Amino acid sequence: MIASSIPILDVACGGRMFWFDKTDNRTIFLDNRQETHILKDATRRAGSRRLVVQPNCVASFTDLPFADESFALVVFDPPHLERAGSSGWMAKKYGVLQKNWRAALRLGFSECFRVLRPEGTLIFKWSSVQIPLSKILALTPGLPLFGHRSGKQQNTHWVTFMKDGGLTGGAT
Repeated sequence: MIASSIPILDVACGGRMFWFDKTDNRTIFLDNRQETHILKDATRRAGSRRLVVQPNCVASFTDLPFADESFALVVFDPPHLERAGSSGWMAKKYGVLQKNWRAALRLGFSECFRVLRPEGTLIFKWSSVQIPLSKILALTPGLPLFGHRSGKQQNTHWVTFMKDGGLTGGAT
C-alpha cells in the first residue's frame, strides 16, 4: 500500500475532462489505462482532437494501491456505458463497463470510502443515459448528502457523499 500526503485522488481520471487544472499538484490522477487517441471533431478547424489518458498512477478503482484513510477528497467518475462500440469515440473517451459492472462499481465505492479520511468527501459523477442513477446508488455503502443534474438532457448527476466520522447517516 502506498501512503499519500497528497489530499485528492481521482480514481478514474480518463482525459481529466472536467478539471480546470489538468495538472493540479494536489491530486493523484489514477486510471486503469494509459493511451492517446485522435478523435473526429467537426467543431475543430482540423476536424479532430487529441484525447490523452495519462494518469500519475495506473491501477484499477476496484483495487486502489493506497493506505486506508489517505485522502480528504476522492473523485469517482467511472465508465457509465454498457453499450458502446469498442473502437468508437464514446468508448475511448469514457470507457465501457464490463459484464460484471455491478460488482466492480460496488467494489469501487468500497475502495473509495476505504481510502477516504473520516469526514472526507466523495464526489461521484454518473451519466444515466444507459443505467439509471438509482441502480448505481444501490451499490454504495453510503448515503448521498446532495446532488445536481446537469448536461443538455439532465442525464449527468453529480453526487456528494461524506464518510462517517463516527456520526450516524454516512458511509463507513
